[in-house]
Amino acid sequence: MIAAVAVMVCVWASAFVAIRFADRELSPGALALGRLLVGSAALGVLVLVRRAPLPGRRELTGIVVCGVLWFGLYNVALNAAEKRVDAGTAAMLVNVGPILIAILAGVILQEGFPPRLLAGCLVSFAGVVVIGVATSRHGLNDSLGAILCLVAAVGYAGGVVAQKPVLRHASPLSVTWLACTIGAISCLPYASSLVHGLGHAGGSTIAWMIYLGVAPTAAGFVLWAYALARTTAGRMGSTTYLVPPLALLFGWAFLAEVPPVLVFPGGALCLAGVALARTRSRRAKLK
Repeated sequence: MIAAVAVMVCVWASAFVAIRFADRELSPGALALGRLLVGSAALGVLVLVRRAPLPGRRELTGIVVCGVLWFGLYNVALNAAEKRVDAGTAAMLVNVGPILIAILAGVILQEGFPPRLLAGCLVSFAGVVVIGVATSRHGLNDSLGAILCLVAAVGYAGGVVAQKPVLRHASPLSVTWLACTIGAISCLPYASSLVHGLGHAGGSTIAWMIYLGVAPTAAGFVLWAYALARTTAGRMGSTTYLVPPLALLFGWAFLAEVPPVLVFPGGALCLAGVALARTRSRRAKLK
């Protein structure tokens, strides 16, 4: 499971770099729809090849909620937000999500509120705040961008909490494929924008959109579902605090964006918080 989480975090972090390239020529909704269509196609092939069993009717409600909130709403809101606020501010606001997951999972999924989990989330969030402050050029002056980041965080948290019970009775692959497909359907109002955008987009933009669909969407979400089925939603959510520091490092490598010095202690806090949040789950396995 550790390997799955490591790969997932890396491909999700790379998505921030890919989005910066792709959204230059595609609107937020068009990029979300294109990414989800590619992801749905890639996952559909895997479902056919592996003959993955489909979920039952009682799981469909959770899958629909996950698809609309996390695959649909989250992607559109985040793409739109990144046109208005810089990456540091976006990372700081979107990473309210794991805290919301811990709260919702504690209440709705009855996972409780383990002290180490809550403490780890707060430590990691402090690290994200440090990164956000260090990399923010405009702070929260763009209120619409800030609101869109928070909308993305709510969609992310709601999708995870809806997905967790479904994974008790269905395979991660089939759940991810259906949720991705439903997310794509929810973004169909942007179909004309996607067609128009692709007609004027360069080859690199299309390549980045395909990458977003294959790696962060198809591979990343399957690995997430695989790992989520084996731990609590709260602890799994805490691992995504590793995404912002990795995204900044990828930006450094691929976009020549040199991160401020404060990014490094911020990243260290993120790592420490994730380790703290997951300590109890590892001890529990030893009992």
